[in-house]
Amino acid sequence: MKSTLENLRVVLVATRNPLNIGAAARAASNFGITHMRVVNPYEPAFREARSAVGAADLLSRADQFDDVGSAVADCKLVIGTTVAKRRDLQHHIYSLDVKGRTIKQQLQDGPVALLFGSERYGLSNDEMSHCHWLMRIPTREAHGSMNLGQAVAVCLYELVRGAKVKPESIVLPKKESVRKKDKIADSAEVERLTQILLQVLRDSEYIKPRAVASEEKLRRLLRRMKLIANDADVLVGMMRQVAWKLHENEKPKSEKAPKPE
Repeated sequence: MKSTLENLRVVLVATRNPLNIGAAARAASNFGITHMRVVNPYEPAFREARSAVGAADLLSRADQFDDVGSAVADCKLVIGTTVAKRRDLQHHIYSLDVKGRTIKQQLQDGPVALLFGSERYGLSNDEMSHCHWLMRIPTREAHGSMNLGQAVAVCLYELVRGAKVKPESIVLPKKESVRKKDKIADSAEVERLTQILLQVLRDSEYIKPRAVASEEKLRRLLRRMKLIANDADVLVGMMRQVAWKLHENEKPKSEKAPKPE
């Protein structure tokens, strides 16, 4: 399981308490996680958290990002965690014990991000729009939320337990045998398509310029499509041509540029 866990990215979003970041780092280190990412931490001094017992090196190497999109750009699968209470969720939500095997299978193929939101608010709708689906720890209804460090530990335990047992029914292709054009598009490629498609939809006045909800809806839709990298590139090329044509049609004939090759 060691080699596949190297593909797991534990991403903490807008964490408010540096001690919780330290506790999450300790949990990650306990289970052999080598990649930890932090998005807009509330307290910049999180790298000095004393709660990161035995995980100071992991915490010092944690990558820091300004937004979720950048933090998960290299990931082919992004899963958000949520308590799923008092929220109108737009994603499929699964129990941790149900989807643990799916995550372990995907880890064989490339980077996977596991997102944990802030202690007070969890993940926002915009942050969740970067996720392919959501997952929750099956806690009791009356007390659903967990401490951040505990939640990280429980999720990681689910991914490592039974690691020595390899189900014979699961046949995973070797990385070398997967052609580049058949690989699932990573988050950066899907986001590039999202942005060019948003430009076309705004230029054509299908959506309003500042329709945040529409942007989130489009991002979720594209992630549900599970595009392969080659298809994502083709669609980006198509949308760029459409965007160019829309722009050219707005110009007087004397100002129109030749069609791009």
